[in-house]
Amino acid sequence: MQEIDPWLPGCLDITMAASEIVPFAKTGGLADVVGALSNTLANAGVKVNMVIPAYRPILLKYIDGRIPDRSIQIDIAGRVVKGGLFRESLSPLLDVYFVRADEYFDREGYYGDVSGDFPDNSERFAFFSRAVLEVARLNRSQVLHLHDWQASPAAAFLRLQSERYPELAQTKIVTTIHNLAYQGLFPCDHFPALDLDIFHFNLCQFEFYGMVNYLKAGLVNADRITTVSPTYACEIQQNGCGFGLEGVLRERAKDLSGILNGVEYTIWNPETDSLIAERYSRQKMDGKAFCKRALQNSYGLQQKPEIPLFCMVTRLTDGKGLELVTDILDDLLKIGAQFVILGSGDKYYEEFFLNLPSRYPGQAGVKIVFDEAVAHQTIAGADMLLMPSLREPCGLTQMYALRYGTVPIVRRTGGLADTVDQYDPMLDAGNGFLFDDYRGAEFLSAIQRALDVYQCGTNWHDLILRGMSIDNSWQSSMEIYLQLYGEMMG
Repeated sequence: MQEIDPWLPGCLDITMAASEIVPFAKTGGLADVVGALSNTLANAGVKVNMVIPAYRPILLKYIDGRIPDRSIQIDIAGRVVKGGLFRESLSPLLDVYFVRADEYFDREGYYGDVSGDFPDNSERFAFFSRAVLEVARLNRSQVLHLHDWQASPAAAFLRLQSERYPELAQTKIVTTIHNLAYQGLFPCDHFPALDLDIFHFNLCQFEFYGMVNYLKAGLVNADRITTVSPTYACEIQQNGCGFGLEGVLRERAKDLSGILNGVEYTIWNPETDSLIAERYSRQKMDGKAFCKRALQNSYGLQQKPEIPLFCMVTRLTDGKGLELVTDILDDLLKIGAQFVILGSGDKYYEEFFLNLPSRYPGQAGVKIVFDEAVAHQTIAGADMLLMPSLREPCGLTQMYALRYGTVPIVRRTGGLADTVDQYDPMLDAGNGFLFDDYRGAEFLSAIQRALDVYQCGTNWHDLILRGMSIDNSWQSSMEIYLQLYGEMMG
């Protein structure tokens, strides 16, 4: 990587827009990534203006009774919708702007409710994307960094209606894909929500097999495109792997970068983690065994330190390799191993895993919920992490596991391939175990290879220590982003 120009951080202003950002709103890894990247950039001297919708919890905690710092009026679907921008200063160089429009965001869910997605999501995030440009205009931002489909229309608004935003004539746009499976697809009769000439509903902009595609517009109008790991950046350009956008991404290949997400080690670090049963480090590993006993007790397992304990911390949904887990779990438990899973999602998988403890008492434990503290405790106490994902753009859980001395067993895809190195018994090198073919037999073979090493205490201990020593912090990823911003600005 080239040396970063020393002038760049101190003179750079970025508007960073996403539908969820930690600590304000979170349903998945997107929120963690945007919050951590923004904070790391600000600590490096960059002015960052985060933008997020003012959902109901944000209204109650941050906005109740306040007058907006700026009122906005935006044309949506042939009418004018009024809203407000509320600024909160988090540090000298880090601000967050909450976009208030109660008719869109004062609801129980962020994207939907028990009935499904909100039917007006096209309007909601068209409004949000227009508001993002108002924040960029206020700050005269040099870079507009948009995350996923919910913020992507802002790229089209700026490029296709530049006369509305003369203050941003020199602003560069980065669009980041966190998961290409989610593109913001709407029926063609939703296009008027965007307040664009119907001419722009074409193959080069929003049109996608007769649908309106918000993410596509964000990709074709960006100066640079990033995604969350180098391997995923290659995968999504291949036929059948780009969810219909592989052609667009191949056309933009020279502008596409895969930048690995980082880990926020102020939160995920066994040396300082107040959520786990006992802290530990590479130099003093006794606490790891204590965490295992606490985990076995928490999930109702036998208190036997020598039994290999496998864990999963995941959404119970397609793409996470759960069909492989259900395929091999009987084989794994019949050899005497223990297994715990934390997560919620599809009813089929919830019911399957809820039945495990009665079938394998003392060996299997299940918690159908997502709880941040329990996630820390589960990863800290387990011996091995299972992540047999069909697709995994980046993945953070395997990086958390490495730092906590929990050996990952993963499928070689996306960010899993970029962060887990196959253990080599001849060289005593590597930090985990991988398999390629998406089949239960291949997955079970990788597990067996891990168990063989687990039985050899010295090699297993060395394997754990190598994983714990890896630096997956945001610092190196942030430097790549800074270089990218600098290249755009010439």
